Amino acid sequence: MNEVFEHRGLRAAIPMLLVGLLVLVAPGCQALNGGGAGPEDVPPPVRTAVAKHEKPSGRRPGVVNIDTEQGLNSTRAAGTGIVMDPAGLVLTNNHVIQGATTIKGTDTDNRRSYTAQIVGYDRQSDVAVIRLFGASGLKAAVFGDPSSTGVGDPVTAVGNAGGKGGTPTVVTGKVTSLDQTVTARDDSDGTSERLTGMIETSAPIRPGDSGGPLLNTRGRVIGINTAASASFTVGKSKPKGTHRGYAIPSDRALAIARQIARGQASATVHIGRTAMLGVKVRSSDTQGAQVVEVVPGTPADEAGVPVGATIISLGGAAVDSPTTLTGLMLAHHPGETVRLEWFTGQGARMAASLRLADGPPQ
Repeated sequence: MNEVFEHRGLRAAIPMLLVGLLVLVAPGCQALNGGGAGPEDVPPPVRTAVAKHEKPSGRRPGVVNIDTEQGLNSTRAAGTGIVMDPAGLVLTNNHVIQGATTIKGTDTDNRRSYTAQIVGYDRQSDVAVIRLFGASGLKAAVFGDPSSTGVGDPVTAVGNAGGKGGTPTVVTGKVTSLDQTVTARDDSDGTSERLTGMIETSAPIRPGDSGGPLLNTRGRVIGINTAASASFTVGKSKPKGTHRGYAIPSDRALAIARQIARGQASATVHIGRTAMLGVKVRSSDTQGAQVVEVVPGTPADEAGVPVGATIISLGGAAVDSPTTLTGLMLAHHPGETVRLEWFTGQGARMAASLRLADGPPQ
């Protein structure tokens, strides 16, 4: 199992007022959301390959264009989803809906748009499930067995490239490697994650393709497009400029999605709405999470947590880093009361009990 570094930016991030494109990668790769970076930020070989291979999707049932608004950041983002059942359960990447305050899903078969709600998500595995309100009779995708996939097999990637909506775009390639590990970075917020067991392909996927299906020659979904890179050198076999796309094997993504649909929370799976504290934090010079911004009107603001404070405890559990704080928050839900402890910039130890608000997914 080789390790590569790719951006997972296959979500297209779109500033509220300035429409652009984002990319999918990991430290070397982008997440595939649409928006954020402009076309000049996509390496020319990728743009050329996409223009050459894109074509109408034909009958590719089960593909959903996802559009989100991130109210706290005043941005929009776009990605792709896969219909799991006719009643409107949709599988996608967690980074497609991360930070979303509103979500809209458009089924590309019936062309109808639906308001969507998050059922649950797994940040560690980058898998999420949303429900399209009022949906019925949708054409569900057909899933295949990724274990039967081999290096050299032809594959097709379908998605909402560029976050443009409408008919899904289709690009083709081959499986170039299996069981890959990527460290995926989302350029929209700088977050990163380590994903294992990925399918590597030469299909020129783009921002906006995140969460879309990777299909075998029978049209079965064998992977969920999640990350890509186009301009990195990894050994002699992969010269600079070689496009690499990465997909989560469909059996692994489906296992998590079905757990979410059953409402079974775990150490990594969060079910339902997300609790919000109302702070943005970074690593502290000492142990803890240092507050760099307090969102007005949130529980942290009302409790008097100042910028520059270092959070050291939440709900009686020690906080030694921003990652720990995020993990602890995911164990809670809106409306719960927790005790928060912090040091001020002057070293005074403070504490308050606060009621967690309803916030966007992490």
